[in-house]
Order: sequence, then C-alpha cells, then structure tokens
Amino acid sequence: MKEGGIIELNGENFDKHISKGNWVIDFWAEWCGPCKIMAPHFLEASKEFKGKVNFGKVDVDAENELAGRFQVMSIPTTIFFKDREQVNRAVGAMPKDAIVEQIKNSF
Repeated sequence: MKEGGIIELNGENFDKHISKGNWVIDFWAEWCGPCKIMAPHFLEASKEFKGKVNFGKVDVDAENELAGRFQVMSIPTTIFFKDREQVNRAVGAMPKDAIVEQIKNSF
C-alpha cells in the first residue's frame, strides 16, 4: 500500500479489490509527464476520501493486460468503479478539485 492508502493493483489482485465498494483507479506510467503532474492531486484526494472511497493505481507498463481490458488508450486515465462496475472515466491529468468533482458525480 502506498501513501494515503493508495493500493498498487495488478492482474492478480485487481478483481478482488474492486469487487466491493467505490474505487478510483489511476492508470499511469513512470515515464508519463501528465501522470507525474496528477500524482500529488490523486494522493490529496485519497486522503480526503479515506474510509469512504478506495484509491488504486495500475502501472500500464507492468499491467498491459489490465490496461487493454479497460481500453486505456491514453494516460493518465482515471476509471471509477462501484462494486466492480465501471461508472465513470476521465482521460488526462486532473487537479484535485476535478478528481473530487468526478468522485461526487460517480458515487
């Protein structure tokens, strides 16, 4: 688990984690500039919603099957899940207030 309760998700643990509750998943890569810009905003949002919404990250380089499964074509892509069902998606780096707004609209 990363800082702020953000969970590193992979092909082995993804379905188990997202099967219950509200999840915000950041599909990202180490080399991605916009991903690096968004990371601290994602962290702040995870702290604000701790205990209410779960946050996870998927490294698309390491987990290209997961990225393909959810048709992630550009990064960062943020996908919102409620009890395993995708309920929303946003492509591109977002500031914290936009992440918070998406969470409120999704859940």
